[in-house]
Amino acid sequence: MELELTGPVWFWRGPSPWHFVTVPEEECGALEAVAPQVSYGWGMIPVRARIGPTAWTTSLFPKDGAYAVPLKFAVLRAEEIEVGDVVTIHIAVGA
Repeated sequence: MELELTGPVWFWRGPSPWHFVTVPEEECGALEAVAPQVSYGWGMIPVRARIGPTAWTTSLFPKDGAYAVPLKFAVLRAEEIEVGDVVTIHIAVGA
């Protein structure tokens, strides 16, 4: 399954700080439908993600009834992304 989603970048200041984009509600239903087939531990969903020409492998995190896409620092630098920027992410589930 492939999805395209758009959302603002936010920062989590936990013990291991990360930047994320929350998957919009419309796309969460499709992800929940395939999650049982592809998910591993804690409901994580493996994906191949891309912003512009920059691609990476990651896993969607379940968060507050939705999913969050973690953005690696290399992606932020390559695409010149900052907190609050609205980005479009292409996702291939099960990658």
